[in-house]
Amino acid sequence: MTAPSIDRATPDGATRPRLGAHTDGPLGGVVRGARKVAEALATPLVPADYLDLIDPMRTGADLRGRIVEVRPETADAATVVIRPGRGWLGHVPGQYIRIGVDIDGVRHWRAYSLTHRADGSAAAGIPAGCIAITTKAIPEGKVSNHLVRNARPGTLVMLDQATGDFTLPTPAPAKVLFLTAGSGITPVIGMLRNHLTELADVAHVHCAPSGGDVIFHRELAAHHETGRLDLRLNLDDEHGVLDLVSLETLVPDWRERETWLCGPTALLDAAEQHWADAGVPERLHVERFRPSVVEPGEGGTVSFGASGVTVDADGSTPILDAGEEAGLIMPSGCRMGICFGCVLPMRAGAVRDLRTGDVTVHESDEPLPIQTCINAVAGSCEIDH
Repeated sequence: MTAPSIDRATPDGATRPRLGAHTDGPLGGVVRGARKVAEALATPLVPADYLDLIDPMRTGADLRGRIVEVRPETADAATVVIRPGRGWLGHVPGQYIRIGVDIDGVRHWRAYSLTHRADGSAAAGIPAGCIAITTKAIPEGKVSNHLVRNARPGTLVMLDQATGDFTLPTPAPAKVLFLTAGSGITPVIGMLRNHLTELADVAHVHCAPSGGDVIFHRELAAHHETGRLDLRLNLDDEHGVLDLVSLETLVPDWRERETWLCGPTALLDAAEQHWADAGVPERLHVERFRPSVVEPGEGGTVSFGASGVTVDADGSTPILDAGEEAGLIMPSGCRMGICFGCVLPMRAGAVRDLRTGDVTVHESDEPLPIQTCINAVAGSCEIDH
């Protein structure tokens, strides 16, 4: 998933002494060590903080990882290889992980599908014991652009444990169809790297703007050439945007296959309708980057009481996004309504669930917890933040 794509933002806050800009060469380690000591002297610390300075990836610490490599996959996509701390519990292929990245003193959380071998062995150029995500830089995407363009080996990132149910069952189905588009390939490549030998009959339809935009193109083509899967590419510049009617030609028996689908919202919505019209909705398994949004309402004003900020927001803008656009640091997580990392108390007013259209009105003296990532203002509301 990139799939899915997750924003808990917390300010760094501390002013840290600088012992010198140059940390390369023989004295680099000495300077870095001295800087850590100076930071410790300048900032009140508890015992756990001292341990974090010495061994930030130790057992018992908040789960972290250290970037080992940033490997380009296409012009705007890269695989980020991370060595996780000793608290890492592993994953099931197809699951995703939340990663916290510090950018300009603010921590941002996003979710990305895991693409490495679940048994920890080396594969696809990923060293043993490392985990990997692959992200595509999207316009205005602060974290995705940072990871693809600016992330460097040695950087520490925060990690959550893996989660998600976009996974293959045991035993695997006799016939499988993977339908992916863009970075929606990422959970599926994780499944292929771990389960391809267990899958007897695999068809894969992947959509991309052009051949150069196909992430993992060589790896997928190699599986096709050896007969391990039947790969069909739908390239916008050659074939136009995928029309699901063409599945009758691309994969004539698609109705008989268990299908795993990941990609842009428009494709997911269209596929869900297509499978329902064919009478086989139960055969379609979907991973979403964002919740499906119904027809938006009229919007209104959102007041953030503790911050003294009031903003106008249209009916399609999540309260989370409205707060961030106003310069507020908003708690967040998956940005899909799954993890509840964005919950804040509503003191008054009404909000509208962007997934269902249901309106929730505050009718009590007690604050009402709401998920800001999937609710928009419906008239007016006051958020305690």
